[in-house]
Amino acid sequence: MTKNEAKKRIEQLRREIAYHGYLYHVKDAPEISDAAWDALKHELKKLEQKYPEFITPDSPTQRVSGQPLPKFSKVIHKVRQWSLTDAFSFDEARDWEERNIKILQKEDVLISASDLDYICELKIDGLHIALTYENGALKSAATRGDGVLGENVTQNIKTIWSVPLILKKPEDIVVEGEIWMPKEEFARINRENEKEGQILFANPRNAAAGSIRQLDSAITASRKLDSFIYDIAWQKRDWLIDDQKSELMLLKALGFKVEPNFRHCKTLGQVFDFLKSWEKQHDNLSYLVDGVVIKVNKRRYQEILGYTGKAPRFALAYKFSPEETTTVIEDIIVQVGRLGRLTPVAHFKPVKVAGTTVSRATLHNQQRINALDARIGDTVIIRKAGDIIPEVVKVLPRFRRKNSSRFIIDKLCPSCGSVARIERSGESMLHFCANKRCSARVIEAIAHFVSKRAMNIDGMGEKIIVRFIDEGLIADAADIFFLEKADIAQLTGFGEKSADNLLASIARSRRVQVAKFLYALGIPHIGERMAQRFGEFARDSGARSLPAFWEALGKISKEELMAIPDFGPKAVESAFEWFHDERNQKLIQRLNDCGVELEILNDDGLSGKSFVFTGALSSITRDEAKDMVIAKGGVVGSLVSASTDYLVSGKYPGSKYDKAKKLGVKIIDEGEFVRLVKKE
Repeated sequence: MTKNEAKKRIEQLRREIAYHGYLYHVKDAPEISDAAWDALKHELKKLEQKYPEFITPDSPTQRVSGQPLPKFSKVIHKVRQWSLTDAFSFDEARDWEERNIKILQKEDVLISASDLDYICELKIDGLHIALTYENGALKSAATRGDGVLGENVTQNIKTIWSVPLILKKPEDIVVEGEIWMPKEEFARINRENEKEGQILFANPRNAAAGSIRQLDSAITASRKLDSFIYDIAWQKRDWLIDDQKSELMLLKALGFKVEPNFRHCKTLGQVFDFLKSWEKQHDNLSYLVDGVVIKVNKRRYQEILGYTGKAPRFALAYKFSPEETTTVIEDIIVQVGRLGRLTPVAHFKPVKVAGTTVSRATLHNQQRINALDARIGDTVIIRKAGDIIPEVVKVLPRFRRKNSSRFIIDKLCPSCGSVARIERSGESMLHFCANKRCSARVIEAIAHFVSKRAMNIDGMGEKIIVRFIDEGLIADAADIFFLEKADIAQLTGFGEKSADNLLASIARSRRVQVAKFLYALGIPHIGERMAQRFGEFARDSGARSLPAFWEALGKISKEELMAIPDFGPKAVESAFEWFHDERNQKLIQRLNDCGVELEILNDDGLSGKSFVFTGALSSITRDEAKDMVIAKGGVVGSLVSASTDYLVSGKYPGSKYDKAKKLGVKIIDEGEFVRLVKKE
């Protein structure tokens, strides 16, 4: 190959690599395999090593290049980098619109709310970046800094394949956007950091910022960062851009990656619909989103509205409810569980967190209260990630009133007044009501019996259970199946239709899987997994009716119980005592009398196979997946062990994934799981 031929080949390779990089990282539509793309890059690297005089700053090989920097230099922004004004409620967004209308009317723009339209863009929780291009080539990349002066991170930004080194048109332009780290990559880095004993990143945003601020660009390149560009801050050529939507289209045409879920909204009402929709589903994205940016669409109106001293008037950052916030403990109430456990619960001044309004959270036990030093009247930090139960994570003692006193759990049951017994579990000291007929325990036991994972009697919440008990209609779980329409319909707040709906739900629950039935009974120390083992026992024993199944359980010895997988001494003692208790035997007889039938599982190929789930499932819920396993004779566990047969891994798996790999447990994704269950 002559020198001229090498130069021509190098130019061809650069164009081809840039083209496929754009398809892969920006369009998400690759035309060739990763291996083929790597081969092109390898060939280019070899040629440039042989002919270094042909290396240019915009070559794909220069995305990772150079010696580590001693420090970052400073860059004066060509255009000031603004922050956005935040809003946390629809009322604040309405006020913002009203202020803008008044400003426009003052400037002789005669408009009303119906004349304003908006572009809504998802607010990426990443690192703000300003990119400067001269004649279409990337000249510099800088962080926001103080808005006037930022850090020059050009060398590191070049390692991000979705950031074009050369634009599709030779323009002089400054654009703004966000650098972000995929959640999956964030989880991978933290897993590696944990193994190596290094500090873990708090969230993907911190990880992205930390990666961009690496002095060694090779480290940045090893982390799969990405970008979204959303604004043209300055351009030498004055394009005729009439609105924000056209600006986003132009950015795409120049080769930038634009967040795809933006929407044109004609009214603020449509904006609110967009907000509500994404507040529910934003966790399903592969990147972190903490709100929606609302921009007045028309460029003419943007120019008239202008800027305050800190932010543009024409844009607003509507923030989703935080996963962590502060509130005040208004009271601490001790609740009685179905097994008699006394649990202190903090009642808060209602506050919105992670998309829902929270007004209470368990404080678990006296040790937890002591560790937090939580008191009535305290200002506290609460956390709620997604659908996880809210928890108190910290007390802010400087807000504490002077006359506050420590909270101590009373030695008497708050419901029946019985003396509470104290049990120790590890370092925890737990309080229990010893009275099995305590009204609070009865209510909780029935509520557990009708719950979704048990008998699944829809429409029978705790308030209705209390109402039925107070009216003398039920005293235990079996009484539910003897309820009649006339008894329910005559109660205030009920009618014939609501009575019919409840009775229909009760009727549907009469036929139930063995595992769900055993779980519904609320036997101490027998959770869903052990209840599933009893389902296997029912199948293997040949029992095909409730009386026959119960008779078989009555004959089983403690030694035989101990031989059942997952059973320990506490579970064996508890189950044996429950099966032989005369009162429980009468309950089973009454359930049989009212027509409860057991669904005995067949051996459908997954008999005894144990499954554990990690990460988020997309096509089915976690509960649906569990039921699919149980219906096929399998068992669902919560912890990975050497005896686990399958780990089903969804998006963003946790530490269970690493443990499964270490133990050699078979790991399957959601699609493989569904195919496996349906095949079997």
